[in-house]
Amino acid sequence: AIAASGLVLWLLAWVACSVVASDNATLTDMARFFTQAALVTFGGAYAVLPYVHQAAVEHYGWLSAAQMLDALALGETTPGPLIMIVAFVGFVGGWTQQIFGATSLAAAGSAAALAATFFTFLPSFIFILVGGPLVESTRSLPRLDAALSAVMAAVVGVIASLSLTLAQAVLVRSADGSFDWAALAATGLAVWLLAVRKLPVITTIALFGAAGVALRLAGLR
Repeated sequence: AIAASGLVLWLLAWVACSVVASDNATLTDMARFFTQAALVTFGGAYAVLPYVHQAAVEHYGWLSAAQMLDALALGETTPGPLIMIVAFVGFVGGWTQQIFGATSLAAAGSAAALAATFFTFLPSFIFILVGGPLVESTRSLPRLDAALSAVMAAVVGVIASLSLTLAQAVLVRSADGSFDWAALAATGLAVWLLAVRKLPVITTIALFGAAGVALRLAGLR
């Protein structure tokens, strides 16, 4: 009953996306993509991000690499990073693709953010409610533990790949392709504060966020 109810909700939402933006496929593309992301990605929020980055930036062109960095920064400074990031991707994608026309950008972004969030989390809720008891009953199986260990090893590689992609976007200026030594110094300082000084992550993010605002107000960045 739970699975059937979830499927009905998914179909109704899909039809709604098709109807409200019949002249633009962005909403249905988001519905399909974020459903796939919810179903085939394992390892938590950071395992989903490389998949989202590749599709949203490189395949669909919903947002730029720099905007994806903004989404990641927003997610890191607020509770619930994944939901913030997918909502940001949806909003920017709906805005840039003008799914309701050039005069309704805010409405387009809001609708796309809602679609991205809904189609990301509906499959997860259904899976938890339906498959949760089964997962709990098989946790002690050696074969399952081995499979999960292999998945987590792959997740580490995926996250490392995303880190390199984001590092390139941060450290290389998009305007002329030159290396941003100030960004590298800031990265090194952050690593030192976290790894050597053991500063809490939230404190480090707050410090660098405040420094970025100060530099922008001073006209230095």
